[in-house]
Amino acid sequence: MTNKRFITTTDAGTAAPSDEFSQSAGEAGPLLLQDHYLIQKMAQFNRERVPERVVHAKGGGAYGTFTATEDVSEFTKAGLFAKGATTDLLIRFSTVAGEQGSADTARDPRGFAIKFYTDDGNYDLVGNNTPVFFVRDPQKFQDFIHSQKRRADTNTRDNNMQWDFWTLSPESAHQVTILMSDRGTPYSWRNMNGYGSHTFLWYNAAGVKFWVKYHLKTDQGIRNFDLAQATAMAASDPDFHLRDLHAAIARRDYPSWTVQVQIMPFEAAAGYRFNPFDLTKIWPHADYPVLPIGTITLNRNPENYFAEIEQAAFEPANFVPGIGASPDKMLQGRLFSYPDTHRYRIGTNYLQLPVNAPKSPVHSYNKDGSMRQANPGDPVYAPNSLGGPAADPALWADDSYHVAGEIVRSAYVPHRDDDDFVQPRELWEHVLTETEQERLVANICAHAGAPEVSLDLKARVVEYWRNVHSELGAQVGKGLAGS
Repeated sequence: MTNKRFITTTDAGTAAPSDEFSQSAGEAGPLLLQDHYLIQKMAQFNRERVPERVVHAKGGGAYGTFTATEDVSEFTKAGLFAKGATTDLLIRFSTVAGEQGSADTARDPRGFAIKFYTDDGNYDLVGNNTPVFFVRDPQKFQDFIHSQKRRADTNTRDNNMQWDFWTLSPESAHQVTILMSDRGTPYSWRNMNGYGSHTFLWYNAAGVKFWVKYHLKTDQGIRNFDLAQATAMAASDPDFHLRDLHAAIARRDYPSWTVQVQIMPFEAAAGYRFNPFDLTKIWPHADYPVLPIGTITLNRNPENYFAEIEQAAFEPANFVPGIGASPDKMLQGRLFSYPDTHRYRIGTNYLQLPVNAPKSPVHSYNKDGSMRQANPGDPVYAPNSLGGPAADPALWADDSYHVAGEIVRSAYVPHRDDDDFVQPRELWEHVLTETEQERLVANICAHAGAPEVSLDLKARVVEYWRNVHSELGAQVGKGLAGS
């Protein structure tokens, strides 16, 4: 085995500009389409599997409604959030790394994707059951997922790869702490929270802007499996979560969530103690309390799983007036990556499938392509003088913000408390109970103690957790000493 290091290249053989950082307009600005290496990595990654999803392959879902219960017009003009409004929706739950046929109860984050069929078009909130993620730059996303998938030589998943990536990526510590706790093995989709995870832009009818984070709190109560229970269920019923959701709705035990938001004044972002756009960080509730805004209830099972769930296509780029993107670099990458995936996996006209089609009228100049169901009549171009549809820029006049800076490849500029281990340390010290701490240590040791994890890497694992908390590192070291 050689230790020689090679220079990373593009698929055309040219030197790659960075393994970690996407190109942005200034350190905190949006990403640039001219970053050809990032685009190549995302486009290639989106085409790695046919036909199942590269990530979130195993899942299930149901239809329901969102009811807005509070007046938030001070913060957003989005019609679905007007007090009293009711909006039909579809939610798809999933594991992240598991393939079709994998066990529902495997240790993994859970996707929590919502498609709101609003009067203004589809609004997709594509999140997880965790408020943070493993990385904060899309340049590293494909590599992270590869580390969770199968080896090239043996075609088996390998804990050594996972810990190798995590220990070389300290920003992962917050999410890995959550993953290795019992929250990594939820009892059911009904018994877990959902989060938009990213920071989004809200703006009201007067054009005043705010930053927002979404929280969906389960009304059924949080319930998790421990490691032994999750492992036993994986063997006895690998489709347990899928079966549980369908059975609950069939017996009219409709699961529900309380929708909450955190609101940050637009100007507060620059001086906030954490970078508010960093996907590996939360906004502590003491700084920005959650505000209830509505409820979600699931009340109808799909009639055809493939047509309505497997072909459901969620994309964070689907906004409605009153809601927009933020300079969260991971969100910026997903704005491209998700619809690009769907065009490849399902087809160019995936938005014409009934499950994806908006309930509101469509007036588009897009035409033709495989499996097209409805084509626009003449005129088929804009601008035109023949009475064709025309854009209304006024609807989106306030979804932008000023950015400035030299084009760079850079990490976020650190804010005052932007240490990667501060928030997982808080989780260990102040959130987890003593029993939950014990299970976290046991789960880490079971995972990192796998035979394929090398002794050198186990030492890095101990140091990784020692950086989170000295006592946690000591307990992990003790647990791994005999493995």
